[in-house]
Amino acid sequence: MKKIIYVLLVFISVACQSQQNPKVKVLPAKEYKTLISKEKVQLVDVRTPGEFSEGAIAGAVNIDVNNDAVFEKEIQKLDKSKPVYIYCRSGARSQKAAQRMLEMGFTSIIDLQGGYMAWN
Repeated sequence: MKKIIYVLLVFISVACQSQQNPKVKVLPAKEYKTLISKEKVQLVDVRTPGEFSEGAIAGAVNIDVNNDAVFEKEIQKLDKSKPVYIYCRSGARSQKAAQRMLEMGFTSIIDLQGGYMAWN
């Protein structure tokens, strides 16, 4: 039984590592804040418009990842060759957005670890 559990843990660990993409960086709030304050960046809040209206990082544009048509159209307006800084409430939706953006050809995505909840 211990051997089976060990094999499963190794498998899960390898599977999780293989999902990481070097084009997507997840940064803690302090480092994220430093980078976005240095220069004008492409900053995208992927939460719903309702969440965005309750508070957002200054300079962010709202592109709701759960609204497929809007997300596809609006995210294409960004420069794919430059870094895009994204965040959501806690980090799950921004990872979904990052995956979709990679599929669209974006080359550098920086995600806020812990999302907007970690920002405040």
